[in-house]
Amino acid sequence: MIVKLVQDMSVAETEILIKYNEMTEDVIRVTEMIKSATTRIKCTCDSGEKLVNVSDIYYFESVDKMTFVYCGKEVYKTDIRLYQIVNDFGHLGFVQISKSCVLNMNALDSVSTLPNSRMEATLKNNEKVHVSRKYLENIKSALYKGV
Repeated sequence: MIVKLVQDMSVAETEILIKYNEMTEDVIRVTEMIKSATTRIKCTCDSGEKLVNVSDIYYFESVDKMTFVYCGKEVYKTDIRLYQIVNDFGHLGFVQISKSCVLNMNALDSVSTLPNSRMEATLKNNEKVHVSRKYLENIKSALYKGV
């Protein structure tokens, strides 16, 4: 794969052109990564509302009917439900790993096994989240798929 960057002061908006001779998983993955960099969701924090890039999100967690958005060091709230996140952002690498958690596979650093057929996912910021048995197949298929 060849990547070329060309600065053109005459263009008003950034344009990304992907040339390919065959639509492969790599082309699809790169396209989705580019889209995720510009996809934002509305969140709330102490200072008010904020638009957060989906690519900056490590995972979503639902606690007491509230959805929390976990980024590298920041935590926000959002009105989006977990099922909506899986439906809307599943193609960007978001996978449900427990009843209350949806993980961004792009933020995953490693996975290790725990007793009782469970797994523990370690994220790029060294935070750990548990993968429950019911959702093991989701993360396994995402890992093998190469999301």
